[in-house]
Amino acid sequence: MFHGDNLEFMRAMNSSSVHLIATDPPFNKGRDFHATPDSLASGASFQDRWSWEKDVHEEWKDQISDDHPNVWHAIESAQVSYGDDMGAFLCFMAVRLVSMHRILRDDGSIYLHCDPTASHYLKMLMDGIFGRKNFRNEIVWHYVFGTSPKADFRRKHDSILRYSKTDDYLPVAVRVPRRMAGRYDKTDEAGRKYHVNGAGRRFYEDEGRMPDDVWSYLEDPAFSQLNSMSYERVGYPTQKPLALYERIIKASSNEMDIVFDPFAGCATTCIAAERLGRQWVGIDLWKNAAEVVLDRLEKEGLKAPKYTRRNEKNKQVFLFPEDMHFTSELPTRTDDGVVAAPSLLPSFKHELAPWEKLSRNQIFKELQTAQSINDGYVLCAGCGREMEPPFMELDHVTPNSDGGSNDISNRILLCRPCNSTKSNKITISGLRRSNKASGWMQDEQLAERASALAKQKYHEVRHSMR
Repeated sequence: MFHGDNLEFMRAMNSSSVHLIATDPPFNKGRDFHATPDSLASGASFQDRWSWEKDVHEEWKDQISDDHPNVWHAIESAQVSYGDDMGAFLCFMAVRLVSMHRILRDDGSIYLHCDPTASHYLKMLMDGIFGRKNFRNEIVWHYVFGTSPKADFRRKHDSILRYSKTDDYLPVAVRVPRRMAGRYDKTDEAGRKYHVNGAGRRFYEDEGRMPDDVWSYLEDPAFSQLNSMSYERVGYPTQKPLALYERIIKASSNEMDIVFDPFAGCATTCIAAERLGRQWVGIDLWKNAAEVVLDRLEKEGLKAPKYTRRNEKNKQVFLFPEDMHFTSELPTRTDDGVVAAPSLLPSFKHELAPWEKLSRNQIFKELQTAQSINDGYVLCAGCGREMEPPFMELDHVTPNSDGGSNDISNRILLCRPCNSTKSNKITISGLRRSNKASGWMQDEQLAERASALAKQKYHEVRHSMR
């Protein structure tokens, strides 16, 4: 169990190191949540309100727009259609989903719990990060409690987005009873009851069937939201039932696999994993998350009761059993050189120089100055047109997919049509050939001049920031 910002911990975890991610992040509900006073989780709270100015880091925007431009377009669309708060929330989630993708094994799956507030926007993010071909299910969790508006249908469900890392994922392993009560009217030579349908196919009573993508309390009362009297309750207002996460873990992991929850909260994923004989890793910002884990494990009869001692500063210390650990220290990555995920290793093996640390906005301003020629107009390096700065976009000279870096040495300003044509698939030279073939090229010599000016600016910046 890690205590701290999950982004920092995930970036310190090895690539391809977890089998299953099952997590229940914030939903952008526009409010703060507080645990019930005098409950096990008393004092716990989290903010589910988001601001573009306060909550979005420049580094997040740079990473997303540079390495995942399609994800950045989804965020911008949500910001326009919904508002800045949704854009900020999606930035927060996008950089974390990128890290989750990196640490998930090739045969692994992720289940992301959300509600109708942002589920459709989160699906766009996950399509961009995990790939739309790796979308497996949108699971509808139907529960009994919830709002009952007077003029609308009752709102009684959440969504759980299920994606795999590749098409080599672990097949769903859970089965539920068939809805054929009273119809198993035949018995085979081994004494097993079965039913024969009109096509002559046998359905055995003890085989079960694949569950639907609607998981309802009508199917299993254990799937209902927890009421205030439930023995599982620890006081978290957003706590989910163990049965729900046990089905997820049974479906997409094997015994002793590593189950990961970067938003561990009241530890439902961790407890469900422990009950099912899996290893687990959880991360939470709340300082007492470890105590909740220990108390819940004790209540479930899974671990020896916790005990405490006083250290030399008379501070209380919780001691975990031997095979459990709680720490605020970042782990040390040990996967450099591991063949399992060579494409995911860090691009830089050295400490970055100051000029390599320029933010995306800083690079844009430097190149805007360099490529400006007449009355503040900026020269496009793709077609040679002169455009006002708002119509220019930052792009790579050599695409990331071909090993191009994100620093100013590999950057250029293009007009919006050229940037759209270039995408992240072709080089500047390839863009110019495409522009000549399509008739979009206006002045190739001016386009080449823009590239030369940008390169000159890179050398000036590098020299000045030694």
